This record gives sequence, structure tokens and C-alpha cells, in this order.
Amino acid sequence: MLSQNPNKSVIYWLLTGCFLVYIMVVVGCITRLTHSGLSITDWSFMGSIPPLTDADWHERFAKYQESPEFVKVNSAMTLSEFKHIFFWEYIHRMIGRTIMYVFSLGLIWFIIRKKIKKDMWPQMILLFLMGAMQAVIGWWMVYSGLQSKPAVSHYRLAVHLMSAFTLFAFTFWFALRLIYPSNNPGETNGYKLRLPSVILFTLLILQIIYGAFTAGYVEGDAAHIRPGQIFNTWPKMGEDWVPEQVTMKDTFFRNFFENASGIQFVHRTLAIVVVLMVCFLWYRSNKLTLSSPQYRAVTWLIYGITIQFILGVFTLLYHVPVVLGVLHQTGAFFLFATCIYLLFHVFKKTESAA
Repeated sequence: MLSQNPNKSVIYWLLTGCFLVYIMVVVGCITRLTHSGLSITDWSFMGSIPPLTDADWHERFAKYQESPEFVKVNSAMTLSEFKHIFFWEYIHRMIGRTIMYVFSLGLIWFIIRKKIKKDMWPQMILLFLMGAMQAVIGWWMVYSGLQSKPAVSHYRLAVHLMSAFTLFAFTFWFALRLIYPSNNPGETNGYKLRLPSVILFTLLILQIIYGAFTAGYVEGDAAHIRPGQIFNTWPKMGEDWVPEQVTMKDTFFRNFFENASGIQFVHRTLAIVVVLMVCFLWYRSNKLTLSSPQYRAVTWLIYGITIQFILGVFTLLYHVPVVLGVLHQTGAFFLFATCIYLLFHVFKKTESAA
């Protein structure tokens, strides 16, 4: 029972960090879908007070008016419209800084209370460095859109998203180690799910990366376009299963990494592959005697992938509205967390049931 765990306070602290990372990812999704990510043209590590007076707002707006996005895209934007996009980017940054304060102040508090054991220090240092790197990567991404081109590279968007997912993964794994510190008998069959679980997790990571590619801007022949805003039909892409636009570039790499049509095609195809892999995992698990956590994880994956696939189809058909976009990203986050939960329990060292 968690209530009897000697590391209960540290576990709650880590799970709070996991929840904040999830909120940051959700607000980041809203920021992207509302085109708010380039509204703040400077960066402060410790954060800054939001505009409180008309003079403050006009000063912020004047800085934005010097950016490529305003000059080339939003030249007709009013101050009231600017306030809306500023709000989402500001909230996104403040959540990031809240995570920094939660981890930093929490760590200091637990050091004072002598709650941090020697074997926890490597993980603590790693989490702190990853959190700091996430902030740097975020600014590295935004800064690229404040230069000559008012758009963020889909590569940088994917790096930023995956750094957040990686931070969550390590924090959640660390929490699981503290929640389940002892070996539990009866999990010896779990090793038979190790390989399919790793394959599923790898496919899911690749799918999330291509989800970021689909949501980002890819430089086309005439302008930057988002792969998620084209071929808004299903199951076919327009009138074809594989339209000629998928292979219109001159190399394999450019077709599937720098071609909007090719990127969407890969994202669609990977979705089917992930579904089939979850079905295989479920089929394989039905032939084994699993522990409650292992069975729970497989069950969550079945429900999660069903909902996520449906959300993906409707998000595409309705041209990526904000609500569906956020729900679709939440679905990806849930599957990612469930995969980590499953991997932890199939790789955790166990005692013989005998």
C-alpha cells in the first residue's frame, strides 16, 4: 500500500512532476494549434511578470510587431487578438517554470528532511539536468521562428516534444521504482512479453515523433504547410491509397522526412502498425498467467489504442480543431505512460512463485 510506503512523500512529489509535464504538453499543443508559439519574442530563465497595464501591453505588442511572423503573416492583427495568443504562450512558459520550482524546491526540502537516499541521487541529478535541457530546447525551437522565417522546423518541434516525453518517462519510472520496491511472486511469465513490449514502445515513440512532424511546418514548394492540414479524408488520402505526392521528392529521405504528404502517409501507416502490435500483445498475453499490474497495463493499452485511433481519424477529418487535437495528444500521452508501466512490470526482477 502506498500509504505505508516510507518514500510516500517523494512518490507524490514525482507524480506531481509527471502531472505537470502532462499539463505542459497539453498547453503546448494548444499553443501550437492556436499559432501562439511565437508571440513572446524574448526569454527569461526565471520568468517575467505578464503585462498588467495598457502601456505594458503596447510594449509587448510593439516587440511582436518587429517579428517575422507579424510582418509576413499577421500584419493585420490587433492588440486584442495579440492578447489571446500571448496568453497561451505565457501560460506554457509558466508551467515549464513551475515544474522547475516544484523539482528544485522539492529536492531542497527532501534533502533537509533527509528523505533522499544515496541510491536516489543519480536519478535526481538526471531529472534536474533533463528539466533544464527541456527549457533550453524550448527556446532553441522558438528562436528559430523569430529569424527570417516565421515558422518552427518540424524537426525542432519533434525534439521539443520528445524531450518532454523523455522527462516524463524518467520521472514516472523513478516513481514506479519507489512504489514497487520489493519483488512480487507470480510475475515470472512477464518475461515473455518483454520483446513485444519493447517493439510496441519503439513503434509508439516513432509514431509520436511523426505526430510532431504532422503538426509542425514543413517547407513546401511555395510556402510552409502543416501535413495535418492536407488530405483530410480517411481511409484514403484523397482519391488514392498512396497519392503520387507521397513520392514526389527526389530521395527517400526527403519524401518521408521533408515532404508533407509523405509524412502524413507514414503517420497514417504507423497508426495501423501500432494497432496491430497492441492486438498481438493482447493475443500473446491471453496465453500467459500475468500479475495484476501486467494484466492491467495490457487492458489499458487495448482501450487506449481504440480511443486513440478513433480520435486520430476524426482529428484528421475535421482539419485538426483544437479540442480534438488536444484529446489526440492526450491519447498519445496515455499510451506512452501505459507502455512505461507495462515495461516496468515485465522487466522488474521477481521472485519465483514457488
